[in-house]
Amino acid sequence: MFARISFLAAGLAALAACQPTSSDGTMPGPADGRALFMDNCAVCHGADAKGDGPMARAMAKAPPNLTLIAVRNGDRFPRARVLSTIDGYARSDLDGPNMPEFGELLRGDLVPVDTGDGIATPTPRKLVALLEYLESIQATR
Repeated sequence: MFARISFLAAGLAALAACQPTSSDGTMPGPADGRALFMDNCAVCHGADAKGDGPMARAMAKAPPNLTLIAVRNGDRFPRARVLSTIDGYARSDLDGPNMPEFGELLRGDLVPVDTGDGIATPTPRKLVALLEYLESIQATR
């Protein structure tokens, strides 16, 4: 039990020591994320993010329509859950084929992102860019 608490404390201390930095001081936006989406996600989710990419035809279950994330969540975009799904933390509970790991998205400089809890957490810039893009393409009812 003590080892577990010590490990958690060490992890929190490392996170607190991590200073958000960026190469040019600006936050990534949807346009940055769209380029990443086209390079990493469109092959399965489709260029329009509706789950109809070229690889989707070969899958037993089509990838989800990413323009309906907010609709599926009571018209709220679950920023923390989306980040966790992209980075792999929450992939174990996904239906169908697993998403590939995108380790490259976790490399590079960090920017502060608020996932809805009022706390800015240092997060890889590319991951935030993809999050911003996905949030920008959400359909409305």
